[in-house]
Amino acid sequence: MSKGEEKVRGRSQETTPEVRALAAEALRHLWWLRESGVGEVPPPAAPTRSPPPQAARPGPARPSGAPAEQLLPSRSVAARAPSAAAPPPQAPAAAPAPEGARPPGGPGRPGAGAAAAHTLADKGCGSEALLAVRREIGPCTRCKLHGGRTTLVFGVGNPAAELLFVGEGPGAEEDRRGEPFVGRAGELLDKMIEAMGFRREEVYIANVVKCRPPDNRDPEPDEIDACEPFLKAQIAAIRPRVIVALGRFAVQTLLRDTTPISRLRGAWRAYEGVRLMPTFHPAYLLRNPAEKRKAWEDLQLVMREFGKVPSRKGGA
Repeated sequence: MSKGEEKVRGRSQETTPEVRALAAEALRHLWWLRESGVGEVPPPAAPTRSPPPQAARPGPARPSGAPAEQLLPSRSVAARAPSAAAPPPQAPAAAPAPEGARPPGGPGRPGAGAAAAHTLADKGCGSEALLAVRREIGPCTRCKLHGGRTTLVFGVGNPAAELLFVGEGPGAEEDRRGEPFVGRAGELLDKMIEAMGFRREEVYIANVVKCRPPDNRDPEPDEIDACEPFLKAQIAAIRPRVIVALGRFAVQTLLRDTTPISRLRGAWRAYEGVRLMPTFHPAYLLRNPAEKRKAWEDLQLVMREFGKVPSRKGGA
C-alpha cells in the first residue's frame, strides 16, 4: 500500500462519516486506476484485502449513449503500465444474428433463443403455464411431421377453460393459419359449441398432434409418442372440467381403445384424471349429416355436466 493510501485510510478513521465515505470512495478509485493499467500508481506488493468487485469500482461518468469502449483507459496511458500487468486481449464479440434467425439447438430440441420467440399474446398461450409448454415445444423437430408443416398448431382458446375439445391433427387450412378447427369442420364445431351454450372464446381447442400429417393421413405411433406429452401438459395447465374427444382417431388414441367410435361415443370415460366424452368428428358429420343427432345426444350429456338445459332445437 502506498503512503498516500495509508494517509487516506488513517484520516477516514478520525473524521466524520461523510469524510470517511469520501475517503473510501477515493481509495476505491485508486484501486480502479491501478487495475486499469495506469502506470503512475504502482501495484502493491501484497494487498491486505481483496479489491472490491469490478462492478462496484467507480469510474468516469458515462455520457448518455457513449459506447462502453470510451470508459477504458486510453492506449497511451495503458502503455506506460508495466508489460507484465497488461491483461490478455479479449476475444472479439460474435456478430449479431440476422433478424428472425434462431440459434441452433440439439436434435428435436428448441434453440437457445426459441423461448424468447413466444409470448402470452400467441395463440393458445394465454397463461404462464401454457406459455411454458409452448416454449418447451419450441421449433419442434421431434418427429418427421415437422418436415411438411407450414405452421405448428399449438391450440387456441381460454387458458382457464372448463371445456376442452381435442381433435386429431391440423388440416390444410389449420396448417396455413396456425389455429385448430378453422376450415369447414371448424365452422360446424363453432355451431356445436354455440348450441351447447358456450362461445368459442370460452373453450379451449387442441389436437393430438400439432403438425399436419401428409394427405391428412392418421398420425403414426412415433408421431403420437412425440406430441402427446405436450397435450397432457396443456391439460395440466388448463385444468378443464370436461374433455370432448372428436372423432375416431382422437378417441381411440386418448383412451388406448380400438373399439369403433360408434360404440365408444356417448359414454363417459376419463383421460388424465378428467372426464371425457367421445363423439363424432365435425368432418365426419359433414359427410354423414344423419349422424348429427347422435352427436347432439353426446353433447347434451356434456351440457348437463355444466348444469345447462339442452334446447329442443338441438345441434347444427
